[in-house]
Amino acid sequence: MAHKFLVHHNGDSVGVAIEDIQAEQEIQGVILEDDSIITIVSKDFIPLGHKIALVDILKDDYVIEYREKIGIATKQIDQGNYVHTHNLKTARW
Repeated sequence: MAHKFLVHHNGDSVGVAIEDIQAEQEIQGVILEDDSIITIVSKDFIPLGHKIALVDILKDDYVIEYREKIGIATKQIDQGNYVHTHNLKTARW
């Protein structure tokens, strides 16, 4: 199975789709930090370049990418869900 998303670092809570991902697919991603493989089931359609949740993220928890807090979940985000402006807000203000 070819990988469909990239993860920058161990501990990141999202990965980035490197091609469109269809809902309800078992997919693999590569963690660039150590070339390890992660397998999850997509729950939503994820467009190329957009984020997929690697773990369950609770409402008001930080979303982590590049080992950085990139935003705050505005509602529960389950593993495999699409992560974007409908469920994420900036952590800057």
